[in-house]
Amino acid sequence: MTWQPSRRSFFKASAAAAGAGILTACGTGGSTQPSSQSTQAKPVQPKRTYPARSGDNVLRVVAPSGFAENASRTETGLTRLYNAGFTVTNQQAGFRRYQRFAGTDGERIADFQDVALGKAAAPKVLMGLRGGYGAVRILPHIDFARLGAKMRERGTLFFGFSDVCAVQLALLAKGNMPSFAGPMVYSEFGKPEPSVYTMDSFIRGVTNAQNTISVHAIQRRQFNAEGTLWGGNLSVLASLAGSPYMPDIQGGILFLEDVGEQPYRIERMLQTLHLAGVLSKQQAIVFGDFRMGTIRDVYDSSYDFTSVVNNVSRITKVPVLTGFPFGHITNKATFPLGAHARIRGESNGGYSVTFSGYPTLNASGLMLDTLLPQITYEPVNVVEDPIQE
Repeated sequence: MTWQPSRRSFFKASAAAAGAGILTACGTGGSTQPSSQSTQAKPVQPKRTYPARSGDNVLRVVAPSGFAENASRTETGLTRLYNAGFTVTNQQAGFRRYQRFAGTDGERIADFQDVALGKAAAPKVLMGLRGGYGAVRILPHIDFARLGAKMRERGTLFFGFSDVCAVQLALLAKGNMPSFAGPMVYSEFGKPEPSVYTMDSFIRGVTNAQNTISVHAIQRRQFNAEGTLWGGNLSVLASLAGSPYMPDIQGGILFLEDVGEQPYRIERMLQTLHLAGVLSKQQAIVFGDFRMGTIRDVYDSSYDFTSVVNNVSRITKVPVLTGFPFGHITNKATFPLGAHARIRGESNGGYSVTFSGYPTLNASGLMLDTLLPQITYEPVNVVEDPIQE
């Protein structure tokens, strides 16, 4: 199924790209009410379909985790991606709901398995809907070796974070295919006013064969490393420890992020990875944003995130870097997971990470500038969004 907005939706979204406001309501596209005791998700109401665009920039929506609470926000995300030049397929995944999930297990498996089996052509882009929970339930039912082979042949870019990284980790472990930590349909593209930093980083990160992200003046010492950067959400990684879906990366650079966890819970999950032998294999551990500003340990408020970081560095003997601009935050970078990375310490106490060896998009066939809101980005004024998965 391909998707295009109606003429009314198209002009509303086009006006948004010109700074005249963003599409706010495009219809429900199907019920988002619970399906009670049914074994199937609520059916998606048919949408008017249009011929696919010429070119090969097909984007397939995948929804392995939680359902989207707001159908209009999903519509906004789909419209914004369509206006950027993508032919959006499998869009009904954005409107499914079964219990707390974005469809039944079978429907969510088919988002990926249909590509693995050739029932659906491998797209140029696989993009997660949002996070939440549920991806781990479908891992045993996806042929990741075949899926990875199809994606390599096509040069597919797969975007996700939070719970979606369970699929990304399994794809790297069993399909030898990298993916991207980056924006998703509902979480970022569906916002009324997306972050300029996030959109700009997305464009730069997917259209350049090499991309560098800098973190300024937060480290106490310089450190250099080079290897495969991989990882994702800490809770998800800890849940996969000891399973065949956990990548076995020797001499890698492990990236971690999470949200809403007390320091002791973060340390307990890190201890799980340490006892499983994961951390000691790495050259470095890079922490993203854990949104710890208002979270304190209920037993001892002095036991904070810094205490956790220092303890992990001590017990693992592995260098730890912090402050990487990614997580459940408004302004997030886009970068590959499972690709080559080079870390270089800077004289000002910061560091940079240069990525290479990942699939890219051909910008000439797209209109990616339409993704940039017509506002000025001020990096010191970061506003958190309550929906970040």
